[in-house]
Amino acid sequence: MRNFVASSLVVFAFALTASAADTVVEEIVARINNSIITRSEMEKSKNQILEEARQKGATPDDLKKKEADVLRDLIDQQLLIQKGTDLGITADTELIKRLDEIRKNMNLNSMEELEKAAEAQGVSYEDFKQNLKNNIITQSVIGREVGSHIQTSAEETQQFYDEHKKELERPEQVALSEILIAPVKPAPNAKEGDPLPDPTPEQLATAEKRANDVLAEIKKGMKFEEAARKYSDGPTASDGGDLGEFQRGALAKELEDRTWAMKKGDVTDVIRTKQGFIILKVEEHTQAGIPPLKDVNGQVQEAIYLKKLQPALRAYLTKLREDAFIDIKSGYIDTGASANQTSPIVVAADKGPDGKDVKKKKKKFLVF
Repeated sequence: MRNFVASSLVVFAFALTASAADTVVEEIVARINNSIITRSEMEKSKNQILEEARQKGATPDDLKKKEADVLRDLIDQQLLIQKGTDLGITADTELIKRLDEIRKNMNLNSMEELEKAAEAQGVSYEDFKQNLKNNIITQSVIGREVGSHIQTSAEETQQFYDEHKKELERPEQVALSEILIAPVKPAPNAKEGDPLPDPTPEQLATAEKRANDVLAEIKKGMKFEEAARKYSDGPTASDGGDLGEFQRGALAKELEDRTWAMKKGDVTDVIRTKQGFIILKVEEHTQAGIPPLKDVNGQVQEAIYLKKLQPALRAYLTKLREDAFIDIKSGYIDTGASANQTSPIVVAADKGPDGKDVKKKKKKFLVF
């Protein structure tokens, strides 16, 4: 705590003694230990949060609340990142993994292509990576310091289930995974949406043989997810072929007739489609109605966990604030501030017996 205070006071003192002729490049809104939040960062975050909220249909009151909490959320993030450093969480390995997943989901061949794709959308690639890294660190800290202490009893689970049965009611549906073997692949310089040329009979025969070979490996014991990642030409390959859930009428009739007659874990034969040859697996076949608790136990516990997480996280962040050095510029409000935080004060100079300025040394902080 003393080191944080000392380093922050040095920066604070430097700002006070800067020459009036110096050019002010950026307005500092808040200091959190040895980090700062600038006005431009706050404006950028506010615009992004409000735009996302509008797209989700937020009400004017919701938008007003989100705008008021922008500085609070930025301070929360800085406190969690700093705690991550204290805990030795670097996120370097996870960052590389996440970037590679994004690359695969975008069907890009290299990280260089991912960087170009980001810049083509007007996004700084370095900022994108840093934001992703910050998110990994904060989520890791929350999971370790807060989430790991949240427990749910059998009684709580049963009570939540009884109170939310209506919300748990669902129609009959199937969850599917796919492996697609395409007879023709896009050219390296093809643009998204460009039509593919019609496959030749030889290409069709080759693709069908590949699909049957893949199916044979699955029947011999290869996991469907592994086969999808290794062989599928579809956009879901990086997700192990996961297609999501489908209700009746959402699939082509031929596919619906086959899959709705199957049980969980069943795999189809090779099916010819416009895209090529596919193999489908029924990951789940859910019957209509209210499922028994044993079938939704994980979902119920997750809902209880999230309900408990927010107040527990707020309490944790309040404690981090109380242990930190935080200085908010006049005119800005941290809606997550604790009454037990400390804030620096600038001590006015007194005149000594000789008429010279003498600095007071009694207090460095004011508790408010």
